[in-house]
Amino acid sequence: MRIPRLMAVAIGVFGLTAAAAAGPGSGDWSSVAARPAAAGPAASSASALADVAVQPGAQQAGRVQASPPTTASCEEAYNVACYQPAQIQQAYGLPAVYASGVTGKGRTIVIVDSFGSPTIKNDLSVFDQTFGLPAPPSFQVIQPAGKVPAYDPGNSGMVGWAGETTLDVEYAHTVAPGASIVLVETPVSETEGVHGFAQIVTAEEYVLRHHLGDVISQSFSATEQTFPNAPAVQALRGAYQLAERDHVTVLAAAGDSGAAGVKLDQSTYYLFPVTSWPDSDPLVTAVGGTQLHFNAQGKPTAPTVWNDTYNQAANEFAAANVGPNPLAGGGGKSILFGRPSYQNGVRNVVGSQRGVPDISMSAACNGSVDTYGTYRGASAGWTPECGTSEATPLFAGIVALADQVVRHSLGLINPALYRLAAEGAPGIVDVRSGNNTVSFSQGGHEHTVRSFTATPGYDLASGVGTVNAAYFVRELAFAATHLQTFSAERAVVPALGTL
Repeated sequence: MRIPRLMAVAIGVFGLTAAAAAGPGSGDWSSVAARPAAAGPAASSASALADVAVQPGAQQAGRVQASPPTTASCEEAYNVACYQPAQIQQAYGLPAVYASGVTGKGRTIVIVDSFGSPTIKNDLSVFDQTFGLPAPPSFQVIQPAGKVPAYDPGNSGMVGWAGETTLDVEYAHTVAPGASIVLVETPVSETEGVHGFAQIVTAEEYVLRHHLGDVISQSFSATEQTFPNAPAVQALRGAYQLAERDHVTVLAAAGDSGAAGVKLDQSTYYLFPVTSWPDSDPLVTAVGGTQLHFNAQGKPTAPTVWNDTYNQAANEFAAANVGPNPLAGGGGKSILFGRPSYQNGVRNVVGSQRGVPDISMSAACNGSVDTYGTYRGASAGWTPECGTSEATPLFAGIVALADQVVRHSLGLINPALYRLAAEGAPGIVDVRSGNNTVSFSQGGHEHTVRSFTATPGYDLASGVGTVNAAYFVRELAFAATHLQTFSAERAVVPALGTL
């Protein structure tokens, strides 16, 4: 979704669609079976991506300020909340984790972004100094898919990706301040934007083949219906199969348009519930969105599903109009993948399909997080951002903490998540309020895509819920280590065809 600069919401990188030449995008793939893609050379995966475009969606929400806005100042100015790192840490019970010596030390978070940000190292340093965070032990910036073009502040794509990079890096570090960071920048020139996803796949396969990290954070996706057929998606899955083989955790944002999603033109919404890939991939952990709540004493209370669609103040803050705009965490049932075995216990919700999200973290625009950026093309300073592009790096930090506990990467964690939820583990916080129904104006009419409501247990609005890291970090470390390996062969199931 594209929204005005300086009054734009950080909604993740969800401008990724298959080009119109690929086919009608109807999702009518009957008789097509999904089979594992060979984890061969990066070029083999990239060759299927010539018609896939990636555009950034993480942009500034509200006005840039010279100092980090507080909750009170945002509420006074915009009638929405803004949060600083200490509040995020408190919301997830992280001070107790840090007190035990677990900060992510010895583990590495990999963040993949097109272009990156030319000022990210300095910006993270200012962010850390302002909020009393230590510098990461190591912060590497690599360009394994080719040299990134010189930063152009007049290129809105580059500016948008710089904002995305800033959010990703600063909030993965907020949760796991002792973890190292590898920022993987990919080259997408002005004339070659349609090749962006191919380069992201190439970069991820490089990271995996060179064993550069423990958890990969991704904030991009495509509406499933925009792919021409299931084999087109299977051709892109080599990196995830490499990750499963090498026990590297892969996360993907579940989207910021609720149960809606855009078509090939990246602006027209489907009028029925859809979901997106790669978050729907069984080898990926799909991260949805919640809204945090604090009482008058500043203590966290029960979170709810993120949905700012009908909040006029949040719409004015994020989209510069009264709305409604689709501003909600993604979720739904895949048309690409059937139910993986780790979701057998929630078959009453997902039926025969892969359901997303798996887990959820803070993403609400009425609850944005403060970021600091000085990249040209946008005003330098502090700005609030939001979306599942926030939730995903937050959860990457949680995974890095669990990796430290066991001193190795955990790999695919989905079986552990569903086992912990089924056993009522105290680290899983059930989200029981909210939905991801959204409305929007299109073609001169207001449309509503009715979707899913939070219920006790697993649901398609929040997954298994969210986390209390004081318990969850060690629970996840133990469960993911002791559960039987969930192999790629069992994760890849027949495509469903027409739904």
